[in-house]
Amino acid sequence: MRKLKLDELNRLSTDEFKDADKTPIIVVLDNIRSAANIGSVFRTCDAFLIEAIYLVGICATPPNRDIQKSALGATETVTWKYFPTIQDCIADLRELKCEIMTIEQSDKSIMLDKFHPENDKKYALIFGNEVDGVSDFAIQYCDTCIEIPQFGMKHSLNVSVSAGIVLWDFVSKLKG
Repeated sequence: MRKLKLDELNRLSTDEFKDADKTPIIVVLDNIRSAANIGSVFRTCDAFLIEAIYLVGICATPPNRDIQKSALGATETVTWKYFPTIQDCIADLRELKCEIMTIEQSDKSIMLDKFHPENDKKYALIFGNEVDGVSDFAIQYCDTCIEIPQFGMKHSLNVSVSAGIVLWDFVSKLKG
């Protein structure tokens, strides 16, 4: 066994990425405080050919040095849009006919391993603030709440880790 070299990875160029068929998911970051977390989510979205990232409220936006440190150029490939409020963002997602899902623990959440996305739908996945989680407004106006099963004491994950887990699960189910 040997580690593959960069030229063996068959990576897309920026233009090829922009022209490629995207996974029909819009990732929404709802008031994320850490630019490093935002950059990590950009990089994950690039890895899974996610359609777009929507940044809401206090989220830093590209170009931003702290986003770039973890995004490693993904802000050049992944389409993004900024909204001042989650209300504005959800209105836009409704116009796009997205199924809006919050990634949060709630009294009506569906465990991620039990949820099966449909190939003919476009999804918007809302990830919340590192301290407060997804806003109450987003939970009230979403179609579904998805929860990542957890078994330890903390019952919380870093937002970029949560995004990686959920996106991998959705993409593997949609493309599997």
